[in-house]
Amino acid sequence: MRIVELILDEEQEIGIEAISVVENPAIEEDFIALKSQEFKLAEVDKEKRILMGALLIPNKPIYRRNGEDEYYIYFSKDTVLKASQMYLMQGKQNNSTLEHQYQINGLSLVESWIVEDKVHDKSVKYGMDLPLGTWVGAVKVNNDEIWNEFVKKGVVRGFSIEGYFADKMERPKDQTIKDELAAIEEAEAEYLLSEIRAIIKSDKRVKGGKKMILESYTDYPSGVSNNAKRGLELNEKVNNKCATQVGKVRAQQLAQGKAISVETIKRMYSYLSRAEEYYDENDTKACGTISYLLWGGKAGLRWANKKLKELDA
Repeated sequence: MRIVELILDEEQEIGIEAISVVENPAIEEDFIALKSQEFKLAEVDKEKRILMGALLIPNKPIYRRNGEDEYYIYFSKDTVLKASQMYLMQGKQNNSTLEHQYQINGLSLVESWIVEDKVHDKSVKYGMDLPLGTWVGAVKVNNDEIWNEFVKKGVVRGFSIEGYFADKMERPKDQTIKDELAAIEEAEAEYLLSEIRAIIKSDKRVKGGKKMILESYTDYPSGVSNNAKRGLELNEKVNNKCATQVGKVRAQQLAQGKAISVETIKRMYSYLSRAEEYYDENDTKACGTISYLLWGGKAGLRWANKKLKELDA
């Protein structure tokens, strides 16, 4: 079953239109009703009428069906963050619906944040275990009917957002991604060149004309070489239109099992970390996929990360 990433189309300034209170939230996270404990004479446990819960969880597959077409959608951490910001910037915190069908008044988003700490986040205090990057909200309910007939009776149990998103695979992306990947490669090449220049300059100052010996490594797994070979093959099929010369040279090195320096390992890790979002194993003609494989793919990212940690230790 295919998995589709949904993104924000910021040029059209569309995104989340409303927060809906529902019986079965798509993200499968119930909200909790918060109460205050105000000890004022005879007043005890006076209800605040505030609901707290996850509004959007990153990288969580959500089942969808359109006729006979079944698929999953998900949102990246970046999209979740942008969606939460745009919702407030556009002044939509009072937009609410019931089961995505009926517009209701009296519900307002009074708190909004992104989970950044699994231990100290406010949601932990209320027994919620949410992934990092989750958009959490607290909604004030100033609607007697909704509170008494739906919240208190357990008819609605969670939040569900509604709005407009674009299918990442539908946007005209090939040339854009190619340009972005090329820019990343050029930045990595420029950084590496500056390092080489610094080494050469440093070498000239060494008495006796000693040469600086750069450590290099060939212990990357076969998966790295195989990914590079695969990238070269796929690039050839599209007339080598993907990647800059830097990426093609890097692929040749890895495919042949040649030794690479520590600086190259750093560049591999940097490039693969930044370009990962453009990789789609199901789209073998896309430059994002091909360029990622040329640099060693996911196997390269894992190895580079592990190797750098070993070297630091």
